Amino acid sequence: MPAERLIVPIPSLRRRSLLVLAGAALAGGWALRGAGAWDESQLHSQMAARYGEPGLRRLQAWLEMLRTQSGLSVAQQLQAVNAFWNQQLLATEDLVLWKEADYWATPLESLGKGAGDCEDYVIGKFFSLARLGVSPQQMRLIYVRARVGGIGSTQSIAHMVLGFYETPQADPLVLDNLVGSIQPATQRADLTPVFSFNAQGIYVGGQRSAPSDRINRWQDLQQRMRKEGFDAL
Repeated sequence: MPAERLIVPIPSLRRRSLLVLAGAALAGGWALRGAGAWDESQLHSQMAARYGEPGLRRLQAWLEMLRTQSGLSVAQQLQAVNAFWNQQLLATEDLVLWKEADYWATPLESLGKGAGDCEDYVIGKFFSLARLGVSPQQMRLIYVRARVGGIGSTQSIAHMVLGFYETPQADPLVLDNLVGSIQPATQRADLTPVFSFNAQGIYVGGQRSAPSDRINRWQDLQQRMRKEGFDAL
């Protein structure tokens, strides 16, 4: 789908109704009580102004999903968050969506567009789970080579998945937009890890090798999220 069709303009006569809808959502109990401070009024206002009613409804659906998952088991939260983002975003490329070779979208931007690439799925899942109280230390954004074309194929693509580690040395569970089910990494023979990172650092071969502030796009992402109303890591 062309990027232009994913952007819904907001006629001036509709702005007031969209802001009323955002305010009603907050008054109706969308606000969360999880870790970190999100300015949900600002999130709703920005979504309404930048992406219109479709984006606003996706934002509300995200906040409602988080609200209903609050207090449930981590296993249930992993399933719900993985399914939500896989269903909400249309897989596309940054060149199509953002006219840039590599752009890391904030969750607000991804929901606003209703589309994203592999990094955008992972970012949405990472911050969703962190919002639900899953420790960021238990998650890593993992760069992999993903084999495509079925068993026996030698073709692979650069890809990113989210790994959840029950313990630091555990076989991580893989949350992926290419495969809907959550599986242990040892069962994903189609994936070859390259390196991973989280707020604590960059990991190569399972060992921390450098601080995560070396990844400029990660720092830029969090700065943009704070401007939108998120309390990033």
